[in-house]
Amino acid sequence: MDKQVFSYVNELMKVLSERGDARAVVEKFLNILRSEVVFDNVAAYLQDAESGTLEIVYARALGRAKDAEADAAWGENIAAQVMAKTQLLIQEPETVSLTEDRIRQAYLLGLPLRIDGVVNGALVFVRFGGPAYTDGHIAVATLGAELLSVLFERRSWRNANSELNELKQHIQLQDDFVSTISHELRTPLGFIKGYSTSLLREDTSWDVETQKEFLTIIDEETDRLSLLIENVLESARLQSKTLPLRFQPLRLDAVIRDVSARIRSRYRELDISLDLDSSTTTQADGVRIAQVFENLFTNAVKYAPGAALIVGLKKVGNSLIVTFTDNGPGIPAESLPMIFERFYRVRSENATGTGLGLYICKQIIEAHRGKIWAESNPGQGTTFFIELPIIQGS
Repeated sequence: MDKQVFSYVNELMKVLSERGDARAVVEKFLNILRSEVVFDNVAAYLQDAESGTLEIVYARALGRAKDAEADAAWGENIAAQVMAKTQLLIQEPETVSLTEDRIRQAYLLGLPLRIDGVVNGALVFVRFGGPAYTDGHIAVATLGAELLSVLFERRSWRNANSELNELKQHIQLQDDFVSTISHELRTPLGFIKGYSTSLLREDTSWDVETQKEFLTIIDEETDRLSLLIENVLESARLQSKTLPLRFQPLRLDAVIRDVSARIRSRYRELDISLDLDSSTTTQADGVRIAQVFENLFTNAVKYAPGAALIVGLKKVGNSLIVTFTDNGPGIPAESLPMIFERFYRVRSENATGTGLGLYICKQIIEAHRGKIWAESNPGQGTTFFIELPIIQGS
């Protein structure tokens, strides 16, 4: 191989090996290719996997007639023909005239793009007013199409690998959920079965205080079981967008005070401070918003035991921002992007539950056209943020 040719091919391949934005790589590649194959416009088409239609993934006007009509400029028809015939095609004007508009004298070269050996698109070069494509130009353009096929194939593999990893992660989360839910169901059922069986024993007599203790445990475990089942059903309704919401003007400061009072009565050791700077209303379902706040309180009890909790509320622009800040152990950086995923639980010695709580919070807040997110520094605590829109004119 001629050294100059080798150097040229090496330059093309080097560009394709670069990391970064795919469009920028394609553009750089075609600019180098244009030094040997002059063209005015170029377009790359790939077949959409779902619809089967040809979609343009890259188009650039580099020469004459940048404002030409689409049919003449981008060669949609020849791209479809290349796909249908799975071969290189050349289209030249029927007549050539020096007086006729050069835009109407398009020379088109269409080359197949392959993914996994199957023609899956087309690369189209357009010249306005000539000259006709020579064998040498066609050879270089064919090399360019083959190398671009490698780039698009590699992108397809990356996408498939990403989807596979997401699927594996989802399957793992579901497996963890099945394991967790089995444990969470057995625990209250075990208490209920054990204490009810003890009360029904005919060979033993229980005093009133013991009976009351046993019945209290049965009652609490029944509530726990009911809540667990409701969370599972509710997460399914939220995922399918079938959970009904009753919107009405709502003061978040009042809801926060009410929920914090209930939490204080349940967890007397929890140190809660309220910093509520706004009484502005929002349009919301009070029951569901209270559910979100209660979930964040109990989440702090679970993952930051003994840590003080500060709940803030302020108006920022056209939004209300609610914050739940603790000074607990924080959330590991690798877990932070996942905490709102269904069934996900942060690995912790204190971790219990199904991994549905924060998922339910996110779905409820998003159904209110709001946002919820978390920021955390390991060892320095965690802050959960909720942003809800304000009623205009309130």
